[in-house]
Parts: sequence; structure tokens; C-alpha cells
Amino acid sequence: MARISLAGRQELVRALGGRYQDGTLEGKGRILDEFVALTGYHRKHAIRLLSGATAASPPSPPRPHRPRLYDEAVRQALVVLWEASDRICAKRLKPLLAVLLPSLERHGHILLDVGVRTRLLAVSASTIDRMLAGTRASAGGRRARPKPTPGIRRSIAIRTFADWHEPAPGFLEVDLVAHGGDTAAGSFVHTLVLTDIATGWTECVALLVRESSVIVEALERMRLCLPFPLSGIDTDNGSEFINETLLAFCQRYNVDFTRSRPYRKNDQAWVEQKNGSVVRRLVGYGRLEGVAAAEALSRLYSASRLFVNSFSRRSSSRRRRASAPASASGTTHPRRPVPVC
Repeated sequence: MARISLAGRQELVRALGGRYQDGTLEGKGRILDEFVALTGYHRKHAIRLLSGATAASPPSPPRPHRPRLYDEAVRQALVVLWEASDRICAKRLKPLLAVLLPSLERHGHILLDVGVRTRLLAVSASTIDRMLAGTRASAGGRRARPKPTPGIRRSIAIRTFADWHEPAPGFLEVDLVAHGGDTAAGSFVHTLVLTDIATGWTECVALLVRESSVIVEALERMRLCLPFPLSGIDTDNGSEFINETLLAFCQRYNVDFTRSRPYRKNDQAWVEQKNGSVVRRLVGYGRLEGVAAAEALSRLYSASRLFVNSFSRRSSSRRRRASAPASASGTTHPRRPVPVC
């Protein structure tokens, strides 16, 4: 037998509820059997419905929606403050609002209504995350990547952030920065970033596509441009790095090849910092695609590499510390002249 609709079941509860409550034990049993057969309800649930039919019969009114407290004006002001704070996370942005907002108002960068200003200062960190979710997504998204071969992955040792132990110059963390804009569809330009652990020296290479052979070609060029011998590379677990092509390159030049733990970005803290302070600060988050964009990006990196490496206070201090003592093995590494690539 086909079961009746929800409206029909509600009508049946109202019709049988009074008879069920006033009936005898035998009569209640017959009513309950017929009601369960018609509605398909569980017997205990049917007893509860028929016993409280008078209270459950009127449909409950729809719950009124609470008016939205933080409107579009608050969201737009929040986006301005987020950009002015260099896109920090919500937990850091929340206490900064009380300092950053008056500063921007004092210099004429933002002018808010009194109500908008009050609501903006009262917003919580979790609400900031929800309101900025769309803006963060448009700033740059992720796309799924194919998984590398398990056998190759197992053959590459894992190195964590605590395993470096003051290495000599030449051990680099390597990562890719995608310039896909607000969508990961199609083909777009990537930046290969190489950061030396001991000195902070950073090289950036524009890649037309994300492909292992292109990465190896870039490493071949950078091997000759670095001011120290290339001794080791540490990558993430993406298929563009964990493959036979890059493994063969490392074996050919006796380069130590390690990888970070999956989903542990802190294992590559040095290069992740340079992704933001060098690449994103120079290039931004827009979409770059095509040969012309890759060539323009290459010219930008060629013009800025000596500024980034020679005039950065942090990298200069790290180079002084690294070049003064001998390495852990007792051998010294003389400074090489910086080639112009």
C-alpha cells in the first residue's frame, strides 16, 4: 500500500487523536495498528503523536529570520582593512581593527558611517572569516593535482622543519606559486621559488606551465646561477616534484632530494615566507597566462633578484652568519661571485 502524504498524515492524527485518547486499551490497539499501517510511522512515534494530538495538530509557525547585522557596507570596509593589513588572518585582524581603522581615518584613506564603524569594531574573528571567504577565494584558488607514484614517494626521504641543523649553503627549499587568479581552470603561469636555508638567497623562475620537465630545465639553469654549489633540494609532495624526471636530475648531479610531510607547510617555512614576501609582493594575485606574460615575469625577476638578495637586511645577516664558520663536516665553502642570469 502506498503511504499517504505528510498533509494526509497530519489530518489523520487530528481525526484519530481524540478517539485514541478516549478509547479503551483494546480500541487503542486497533487504532494504533491501522495508523501505523497507513503512515509507516514507528509504533512508539505513533503513540506519541496520537497521545498529544491536540498539542501537535496545529502546524508550527515559521521561525522569523533575524535581520542581518553585518551588511555589505561592513563587508566592504572589512575588505579594505584586510588588504591594508597585508591579508593577515582573522584572529590577528580582529585586535588590530581598533588601531588600524583610526589610523586610516586620520590619513583620509577611509571614511565610514557611525553605524558601520560601530558594527565593524564589534565584529568577531569567526564572522570576519565568514565575510572574507569569498574575497579570499577570488584572490587565488587551489586545484586538484594528480598523486605521485607511491614507489617514487617512498624512495624520497622526509625532512621536517627541525631536521636542518644549520646546513651549509646549497641546501634549498623549492616550491611553486600559481598565478591563476580567481580560477584554477586552464593553463597559467607559475613561479618556481628556490630559497637557500643557510643564507636566505632566493631565486624565482617564471614557468609557462606546471610540468616536471620544465622544472628540471629551470633547475639546470639555476644550478649555474647560484652563488654556491647546489647540494640539496627539499620540495612538497606535489606530482610536479615527486616524479622520475626530477629524481633522475638529483641523482645525476649528486643532489640530496628530500620532501616535506603532506599538509605540513611549516616543514617548508623558509620558502613559504619568500612566496609571500617576494613573489606575491612583486606580482600579486592576478591571473597570468601565455608566453608574453611569462616573458614579462622573467624580466621582472631578472631585474629584482639582486635587490632581493643583496639589499635584504635579513638575507644579508644570514649570509654573514653562514659564510663565517665552517660547515658541520668541517669543510669551508668559499664565496662565489654572483653570476648575472
